[in-house]
Amino acid sequence: MKRFSEGVEHLTTGFDVLENVTRSWLPHQSVRAMPTKLTDVNKGINQSNWRIPLCGLFGAEVGRVLGGGLVPGCLVLIGGDPGVGKSTLLLQIAAIVAEGCDMGGPAPVLYVSGEESIEQIGNRADRMRIGTDELFLYASTDVEDILEKTQTLSLRALVIDSIQTVYLRGVTGSAGGLSQVKECTEVLLRFAKKTNIPVFLIGHVTKSGEIAGPRVLEHIVDVVLYMEGEKCSSHRLLRSVKNRFGSTDELGVFEMSQSGLQAVSNPSEMFLSEQQSDSEFLAGLAVTVIMDGSRAFLIEIQALCVAGSSVSRQVNGVQAGRAEMIISVLIKQAGLKLQENGVFLNVVSGVSLSETAGDLAVAAAICSSFLEFPLPVGIAFIGEIGLGGEIRTVPRMDKRINTVVKLGYKKCIIPKSAETSLSALDLGDTEIVACRNLKEMINIVFRKR
Repeated sequence: MKRFSEGVEHLTTGFDVLENVTRSWLPHQSVRAMPTKLTDVNKGINQSNWRIPLCGLFGAEVGRVLGGGLVPGCLVLIGGDPGVGKSTLLLQIAAIVAEGCDMGGPAPVLYVSGEESIEQIGNRADRMRIGTDELFLYASTDVEDILEKTQTLSLRALVIDSIQTVYLRGVTGSAGGLSQVKECTEVLLRFAKKTNIPVFLIGHVTKSGEIAGPRVLEHIVDVVLYMEGEKCSSHRLLRSVKNRFGSTDELGVFEMSQSGLQAVSNPSEMFLSEQQSDSEFLAGLAVTVIMDGSRAFLIEIQALCVAGSSVSRQVNGVQAGRAEMIISVLIKQAGLKLQENGVFLNVVSGVSLSETAGDLAVAAAICSSFLEFPLPVGIAFIGEIGLGGEIRTVPRMDKRINTVVKLGYKKCIIPKSAETSLSALDLGDTEIVACRNLKEMINIVFRKR
């Protein structure tokens, strides 16, 4: 018998890799670093010029979602469905940062791809008319190799497309695995913090719509952005779900074109159907204002009442329980004979109405279809409906009304309780009509002309 002990193999970690790669070119820091006073941390730093600005309409839209610009040394993760435009978005951001129109001149930005060759990325850049001299392309999946290449360039930003394709030598598992993804992200996080260089990561999503890697990435990075878009629509939404340097309520709206993503100046056009040019009126259609973060959008709600229909209710885009409640209140409190009618509800452009501010518009659309009384174009409805038929106010009425006025609507129906809070607003040519309950709203809107 002979005693035998198996040696424990030393596993490489992200910290080890970063120390080995950057030891020769990063400033050496003492191991025994001392705590720093809070008042000394930001001494001499101008907060107004701290962030990296993103110029242009496209840059301003992205910058607002990031919280006012790009923070030096931040790690930003962008997720989204395949083909939604993540690579296009980051290529445009990289070009804007490299140009540095408000940063005193251009500076190098490195775009690293583990999925495409540099020729393929170059073809996309030509199609998007990007010709920045300081934008560098590199195809690699080895993190150590990527970090070594960065020392030859005085980078302003680094882009990794995507984090699931890169790997670390010595870490167990193949690229895209949980261990590899976590260690690679840790390396890039430490790189960003030590060098003060912003790093962008693209993350693939699972079938459930979450970024692959059981949310381990979202806990490590500073900012998490999701890019959303329907396959049948050219519009794209950039939403922030985590942001250590700004609000998570902001939303960026873009339109995909042959030359890349374009910022949408009037986001409400996404949710408004094309009105008939030969008719001033549309039956069974009402407009309301919804809030997404700090932005207000106008959406259209369609209703169709069919007598003797075999289908009693069909709802698309409105919560089924909410729609049933509004119909019941119209029957009980407003006296509409909807019992023998099939009611169909739809929100234009596939958006979901998740807040109560659209209750009044749903009721108005149903009344318009049931009474066969078209609503005039240029009227909007904002308000919540109670079980007693009363119309209640909703949050941020002033911002909703400003959006209606800005888009040139002639009339807006609001709750009576919200009338006094709007006295300081500049309403222009828009008429504000305040109603206490559904009966009063029906008598005002649907009276004979």
